[in-house]
Amino acid sequence: MQTDILQFYKDKSVFVTGGTGFLGKVIIEKLLRSTDVRRVYLLVRPKKNETVEGRFQAWKDEPVFKILLKAKPEALKLVTPISGDCSEPGLGLSDGDRRMVTADVQVIIHSAASIRFVEPLQRALNINTRATRLMIQLAKEMKGLEAFVHISTAFSNCPSQHIEERFYPEHLTCPAAKVLEFNETLSPDLLDKMAPALMGKFPNTYTYTKALAEQVIQMEGQDLPICVFRPAIILANFKEPMSGWIDNLHGVVALIYGNTYGILRLLYVNPKADAIIVPGDYCANVALASGWQVAKNSESRSSSQLAAKKPPPIYTLATTKSNSITFGKAVKLGIHHNHTIPVTKTIWYPFAHFTTCPWLFKLGCIFYHLIPGFFFDLLLRIQGKKPILMRSYQKIHEVLLLLFPFNGKTYEMDMNNTNQLWDSMSPEDRSIFPFDMATLNWEEYFTRILSGMRVFLYKESWDTLEQAKKRLFRFYILHRSLQLVLCLALGKIVWILYSVIANNYIRSIEVTLPSPVADFPSI
Repeated sequence: MQTDILQFYKDKSVFVTGGTGFLGKVIIEKLLRSTDVRRVYLLVRPKKNETVEGRFQAWKDEPVFKILLKAKPEALKLVTPISGDCSEPGLGLSDGDRRMVTADVQVIIHSAASIRFVEPLQRALNINTRATRLMIQLAKEMKGLEAFVHISTAFSNCPSQHIEERFYPEHLTCPAAKVLEFNETLSPDLLDKMAPALMGKFPNTYTYTKALAEQVIQMEGQDLPICVFRPAIILANFKEPMSGWIDNLHGVVALIYGNTYGILRLLYVNPKADAIIVPGDYCANVALASGWQVAKNSESRSSSQLAAKKPPPIYTLATTKSNSITFGKAVKLGIHHNHTIPVTKTIWYPFAHFTTCPWLFKLGCIFYHLIPGFFFDLLLRIQGKKPILMRSYQKIHEVLLLLFPFNGKTYEMDMNNTNQLWDSMSPEDRSIFPFDMATLNWEEYFTRILSGMRVFLYKESWDTLEQAKKRLFRFYILHRSLQLVLCLALGKIVWILYSVIANNYIRSIEVTLPSPVADFPSI
C-alpha cells in the first residue's frame, strides 16, 4: 500500500541532525520501518573518548530498533553516519561529506539542540541558533531539496501564555542577526553578562535561543521549502515502536522517575495547571507528515511570487482543550499506576504533595527530602556504600525550580495548522502516522509510561513484578507506621505545650476577695 506520505518518502535521502537523541531515534526508526526511504544520513558528533564509528555502533544497538530489525534485518545499513558537530563552524562537516550531502539529500530534519536550561549563552547560541543558520545555508546548496523540517519547541515563545502558530519577533529585545554578531565578536564571559538584557522575559537560554532560531528561519529561510515543528514536553512513546519506550531522564521524565523511586515527595508545581505533554511517537509522526506537507505546498509557493513571501508554516503539537490533563491528575495517574506496576529499586512508598509558594517549597524540602536523605545517606555510609540522596536532591530541586515557569501556569497552544495537516491526510496515512491528541487516552498512556520506565530506565524484567509489589507493601506499612508515630509525637508535643501554657496561666491569676469587716462610725 502506497499512501501519499509513503510515496513522498520512497527513494528519498534524508539528512537528520540530532538523530542520536530521543526524538531523533524515533524519527529515524519510523522512517526505516514504515517507509521505503533510500538513505538516511545521520550527523554524529565525535566525543572525547568516542569515535563517530564507535558511537554509531552503540546507536545501532539501541532497544528502539529491536522491532525494526525483526521486520527488516538489513534496515540499519541504510543509515550512513557523518561526522559533524552543530556547535562548530560549518557544522563540523568535511568538504567531502558536505558535497555528498548537498548532492544526494532531498529532505532535512533538523532536530539537534542543546536542551539544557542552564547552558551558557554562547554555547546555546552556537548549537540552537547559529547551527540553524548553517543548516539553512547548507539547504540552499541542495539542488534537489524538497522539504526542510526544523524542530523547535512549543515553549519557544513562552513569554506569551497564549501561543499561536506564528513568529513572535516582539519577544526579542535584539534581532537574531545582531545577537549572532555579538556571539562571533564578544567573549563568552561578556556575553553571559549581557544575557539578562538580551533574554528579556525568557526564563532560560534554551527557549531564548530556540526563539532566535525561529527568527533566523523567518528571515533567511523563506525561499526554501521549510517549516517549523513545535512539540510540547515530550514523554515516552505511546505505541510505536514499543509502547512506553524512553531513554532519558530529562525534565519532567526525571520528576516521574524520582517519584516512582520513592525520593521525590514535594513538587513545586501548580496541580491545577494543564500539563502540556505529548508522546514521542506522535512527535515523530508530525515531523514526517509536515515534511510531506511542505513539499506538497512548495510547487504553489514557487509558482506564485506572493505565496513565496508568506512566512514558513508552523506546526504545534500540544494537548487539546477537549482532552487536556492537569499536572495534579497526571501525578495522580502516575502514582496510581506505580502502585500497580512498582519497581524493586523503590526506596520508599511513593506519594506527592504540591506547592506553588517558593518559601514553602524550600521549607518543605527540608522535611520531605533533606532530613530523610541525610539519614538514608548515613545508613549507606555505615554499610560502606557511596551516599547518593543528598547530591540527587540538589539536582532535583534545581530541576523543579527551572521547570516552574512551564508547570506553574496553563499555556494555551493553538494548533490550527496541525489540525489542518491532520485533516489533509488520508485515512491510511492517519493510521500509519497517528498524532491526534484529541483522542489520546491518558489513563492508557500513563500505564504505558510507567511500564516503559520500568523496562527501559530501571532495566527490570516483568518476572520481578510480584517481588516489587511485596516490597512496595512493606514500604506502605512502614509509611503508615511512620505517619502514626509522627502524629502521636506531634500530638504529645501539642499536649505538653498546652499543659505548660495552661498551668502558667492558672498560676498567674490572683484571686482578690473583698474584706468582710465593715467600717462603722463610732457613736
